[in-house]
Amino acid sequence: MRVYFAGSIRGGRQDAALYSELIGFIKRYAEVLTEHVGDQSLTGDLGEGYNASYIHSRDLDWLKSSDLMIAEVSTPSLGVGYEIAMAIHLKRKVLCLYNPRKGRKLSAMIAGSPDVEVYAYTDIEEAKKTIDTFLGGGDG
Repeated sequence: MRVYFAGSIRGGRQDAALYSELIGFIKRYAEVLTEHVGDQSLTGDLGEGYNASYIHSRDLDWLKSSDLMIAEVSTPSLGVGYEIAMAIHLKRKVLCLYNPRKGRKLSAMIAGSPDVEVYAYTDIEEAKKTIDTFLGGGDG
């Protein structure tokens, strides 16, 4: 199974450690095409250091070759929103994980989409249980 993991890069890297832990967990089940999202050395200012056209083409190729998408959407990101829309267009199953921290609201376009499974969690263990169920590894 090939998973496209999405999380904010240029929109803010405050959740990079969380992304890294989630990616490590997902790798127990599947190949993660976008492991770099969890790289804690990436910054929001510099991103990956590649030009935008390269990143766009590469990421769309990865998304097309994926079986499904898991996105951590607590930090708002235009890029992640774009990737979710493309995953829906490509008929991929999409799981969006959201931690409803103070001052953050989930976009109605994500929360209201019938093509996205949204799960609000309060700690990493809840998020992992949801991933486990989504990937067919168990019931929690």
